[in-house]
Amino acid sequence: MGTPDFAVATLSTLVENDYDVVGVITAPDRPAGRGRKVQESAVKSYAVKKGLPVLQPTNLKSEDFLAALAALEASLQIVVAFRMLPKAVWQMPELGTFNLHASLLPSYRGAAPINWAIINGETETGVTTFFIDDKIDTGEIILQKKLKITDDDTAGSLHDKLMAVGAELVLTTVQHIETGTVKTQKQNDSRELKSAHKIFKDTCEVDWKKSINEIYNHIRGLSPYPASWTTLKNGEDSIFLKIYQASLEKEKHTLTIGAVLFDKTELKIAVDGGYIKLLEIQLPNKRKMKTVDVLNGLKLSKSAYVV
Repeated sequence: MGTPDFAVATLSTLVENDYDVVGVITAPDRPAGRGRKVQESAVKSYAVKKGLPVLQPTNLKSEDFLAALAALEASLQIVVAFRMLPKAVWQMPELGTFNLHASLLPSYRGAAPINWAIINGETETGVTTFFIDDKIDTGEIILQKKLKITDDDTAGSLHDKLMAVGAELVLTTVQHIETGTVKTQKQNDSRELKSAHKIFKDTCEVDWKKSINEIYNHIRGLSPYPASWTTLKNGEDSIFLKIYQASLEKEKHTLTIGAVLFDKTELKIAVDGGYIKLLEIQLPNKRKMKTVDVLNGLKLSKSAYVV
């Protein structure tokens, strides 16, 4: 059970290791993009190519879906980046239902663990497999695998690393379940836990009053999706600006926080502790571009600033 690319790696690993995938459950086809063309999920695309049976329920509690799911006679269900399952679904197979989560549970339960780990400046994360229960990301842990977060990692690069590590962890988990050697442990909720709650547009706005490290982590933790943003004040104009890539220059200065410094080749913002250099940005109704290319067509005022 899964929907995005992150789940395809796991499905592919199971297929390549000759496991009998009796069915794939994924999201219904939906219109997407500017043209609102109907698109199928990444998981469905892979499953169709491999000739695997696909179910696309809109309601996970419907009698028709539950009957179709039961007819598959699966002994085990594996969930990767899907939806919260009703009890009737996760209790169905004899060997249970387990989930792959992109954090070291119990930390970063929720929808966006990869983003928040980077935004919060973590130096380590990982993946966890756990048996599903009636709450979100709280079931007994089966296995975990740690992974370092580098200073250059973005949400995109970390996503790809965790996707590969997660697929291997699922395979190992299945092998343990298959041989009856699974040992689980309850999650420890006694300490204060960091959340990975859903990210909204307001979450993505850059707060230039924060420290240079916090701003840098915020930008890379939201890149390439959904991308951080700011408002560039350029004379009488207010320009909505998305930021995809940046670097930091730590040095003392006496400039006003948010002041924009630029020449023909670079654009940087004065912040507490130095400058954030914008390397890849996007203007409204334009494609994502290297900042040096944007500067060729953007006339900036010497008094420009960001808010």
